[in-house]
Order: sequence, then structure tokens, then C-alpha cells
Amino acid sequence: MAANAVARGTGPSATRAGRVADGPQPGTPEWLPAEGAHVVLDSVGKTFRRAGRRTVAVSGASLQVGAGEFVCLLGPSGCGKSTLLRIIAGALECDEGSVTVGGRPVAGPAPDRGMLFQTPMLFPWLTTRKNVLFGPKAQRAAGTDERDDPELDAEADAILATVGLSGFSDAFPHELSGGMQHRAAFARAMVTRPSVLLMDEPFGALDAITRTRLHEFLLRMWERYRITILFVTHDLEEAVMLGDRVAVMGGRPPGIREVIDVPLRRPRQVADADTEEFLAVKRRVRAALSAPSVQRSE
Repeated sequence: MAANAVARGTGPSATRAGRVADGPQPGTPEWLPAEGAHVVLDSVGKTFRRAGRRTVAVSGASLQVGAGEFVCLLGPSGCGKSTLLRIIAGALECDEGSVTVGGRPVAGPAPDRGMLFQTPMLFPWLTTRKNVLFGPKAQRAAGTDERDDPELDAEADAILATVGLSGFSDAFPHELSGGMQHRAAFARAMVTRPSVLLMDEPFGALDAITRTRLHEFLLRMWERYRITILFVTHDLEEAVMLGDRVAVMGGRPPGIREVIDVPLRRPRQVADADTEEFLAVKRRVRAALSAPSVQRSE
């Protein structure tokens, strides 16, 4: 079947609304990720020093995220959200405190932690399939992945089916819509079977309609596989829609000010944003964001 037929919603793998369906098609083995891992931040701090200037990026941040939990880090620019995510990823070393994932201290990047950014960051010269396979093949070259080519190919087929991109495996990034590029980036992050997925404002640059569709996609994927997700955003409604809890960040020096439960039913739908229950949580989170900052001693 031609890829553009699937995009128009005329093929068997499309939904009635014209959206590419999630999940493997009949006869395709289902891709299964690793189980979610417990994440613990204990009094984490990071200070940047340059040319005699000292900037506290985050201070005294403590948070426990249960295995399979979806937690959003919410706050304005400059409050340490992305810094904290990079520390959990192992891309940045903390100056104070500690981070453990699955009971093991974080000591650098590792396959058990996948990361997604605001832009999909796909390699433009590679097809969707080759983008997805880039990580596992690099790991195999480094001796950390023992899967052979047939096994990796089967894995790529399964995860592309899971994210609804089976008809686009040979397409290049410029041939995909913005939403499809984000799905491809999700597949690339997940093919290494991480136990924790770190998402740094992945939908912030998208239009409202595409962002809503990707919220629905992400929630379906999380409901199905229950991987642990930490999701950075500055969008209050996005945080309440997605998260089990919202960690509100801010203050001087920046840190986690309050962690708020989101006691809304699962699975969630876009229409839930109009309910009184949703609005009540949203008001509480807004109040936490708007509360006067209290200067904390470092």
C-alpha cells in the first residue's frame, strides 16, 4: 500500500478519523518494552560557574517517582526543569545529592533511560527505519547490544507498527508530517527498551491540533506499556492532562516547590479538560505556580 494512502486514512491501518492507527496490525508481533523503573532524586543540586559568575540552576530537589508512574515537571523558563532531566539522563553531573534509577546510582548515560527533546532530532539522511535502528546498532558496535540484524529488523518492524508508522518505514524525515516525526522519534527512543523515558517539552513547538493528537498518542502508549515517564513542560493544562502528579518548580534558588496529585480517572481524554474535576486540579496547580517565592538558604 502506498504511504500517502495511509496518510489520507484510506488504508486498512487508518482510523475513521483519518489518523494512522496505533498498535501492530494482524500478523505483526507486538513490541514490548522493559518494565518501568523507580526513580529517586535526593536533594539534587547543580551550579554552573563561568568567568567568575555563579548560577544556581537547581537546588535541593527531592522527588520519588514510582515504577510506571507519569510525573510532569512544571515551571517557568529558568527554574531548572531541563537541568534536572539531564541529570537523571546522566548527561549532566549533579554537584549535590544523588539520583538512582531502578535502585542503581546514575553515573552517566545508559540505555535504561531514553530521552526525547522539543524537536524530533531525526537524522535527515536516514529513513524512518534506519533512524529507529541507529541506537541499537551503535550499542552493538560498542558491545552493549547483542541482537543480530534479523532480530533488530523484527524489533524495528514491531515498534513501527506500534506507533502506527509501518507504511512509512522507508520514508525520510522530510516526507513525514510533524506528528509522524515525533512518533518516529518516540520509536527510536523506545527501541532500546528503556525503563524510564525522559521528555523535555517534546510538543512545545507544535500547533494545538497536532499537540492534542500527540497527547492522545502518548497516553495510549503509556496506558498500554506503563513505562516510567518524566515529562518537562511549561504548559499547565498539558501537565494536568498527562500526569499522575505534577512537580511544580520555581523559587530562588530554583527547586521543586510542591508536588500535586492529579486524582483524575484513567484513561484520560481531551474532553476531560472541560470537567470541573480537571479545572479544580488546574486551579490548585496555578496557585502553586503563582505563590510568592521564598528565598531558601543554599
